[in-house]
Amino acid sequence: MVQSAASPWPTLSPEARDLFRRGAEIVLHPRAEWIEELHEASLGGGSMRAVAEDPVLTEGTKRANLANLLHWAAANVQRPGERVAANLNREVLDGARDMVRRGFDSGGLDAYRRAQGVAWRRWIEICFDLTSDPVLLRELLDVSSLSITTFIEDTVAAVSERMAAERSELTRGAHAERRATVTLLLEGAPISRSRAEAQLGYPLAGPHTAAIVWSGSATPSSQQLETAAETLMRASGASHRLTVVASAAALWVWLPGRTPPRADRLAEDLAPHPDVRVALGRPGSGIDGFRRSHLDAAATQRMLARLTSPQQIARYQDIQLLALLTGDPAQAGEFIADTLGELRHADAETRETVRAYVHELGNTTRTAERLYTHRNTVVRRLARAGELLPRPLTENAVDVAVALETLRWLGSGAGS
Repeated sequence: MVQSAASPWPTLSPEARDLFRRGAEIVLHPRAEWIEELHEASLGGGSMRAVAEDPVLTEGTKRANLANLLHWAAANVQRPGERVAANLNREVLDGARDMVRRGFDSGGLDAYRRAQGVAWRRWIEICFDLTSDPVLLRELLDVSSLSITTFIEDTVAAVSERMAAERSELTRGAHAERRATVTLLLEGAPISRSRAEAQLGYPLAGPHTAAIVWSGSATPSSQQLETAAETLMRASGASHRLTVVASAAALWVWLPGRTPPRADRLAEDLAPHPDVRVALGRPGSGIDGFRRSHLDAAATQRMLARLTSPQQIARYQDIQLLALLTGDPAQAGEFIADTLGELRHADAETRETVRAYVHELGNTTRTAERLYTHRNTVVRRLARAGELLPRPLTENAVDVAVALETLRWLGSGAGS
């Protein structure tokens, strides 16, 4: 049962207070496996599926989980066993604000309660390691149970109140109207094109290319995201764009036109903003194309997050096959290791030469032109690759090309 504010809080004996402080000091430096277990529990279950499928919300929830754990631990190092104030720090409030902007209610805070079960089990282990005295142990666990439960419920109540205020503010602004209209379009609701265009200020009859622009930083900058969206628009040659603020760390963008920006040019333009990531959907026409292109971009974003890919920019066309191959990252790693052998540890130039050589259907001259290098250099790199591959390239070219492409997206540590 949660302790009401009016009820007297139990007082610990000096011995139990000392144990509580020592245990809190351990929690203040949690092991990596504890944190991972906390995240898995908080994002598991059907009610949290929509949150778990969104990389921005997932990262926000993880940051909030860790912030809650450390907030409770720090409070108990200073004042062991006393009631801990609700956690309303930046990580928690940013995560809650993002949920509101995605259309979630306070049910998204179930993550806190799910994480609470894991934290309690770990805390019991700590307490049993601290003492074998049954009297002290009972006193410690009784107050601990009350402390953890009350802290989580107080935090959920306080954050829910902030979410309600945020939702009220959003419903009064133009952002809310754009977001509501876009949501209807993405869900396939029967909204007329003329009405949607009037509310969005964006034509829906022509071609579109959708993008998701987001930040991997723990402290995302809205100005940085806006600059990246503007860069994306210029790189595509578009004169205008539709932008919806999806969260504090993400923008949904639609560009009129069928020609998406070149990934290499965009990467160069975004180099000053290394924390910004961009996922691009396939071009499409009309309302159906508006919807499908965004869903493509969302699928691309999820894949980059799942693979913890180092790539800053990704197009759906580039990752379609990869998404099928990397559903199980462990199996993808085995495929890379079996197919590439020691080539997976070779320098990037050698790997890229093999990849380009396969794309150019075994033509060394065109490969050299593609890589802006001399044909003799290509020949030397291919010879080196042949020494590292488990099977000759001529017998296994398709698998090698797929493995190299997968390795490029996963990063150099894959398959090791």
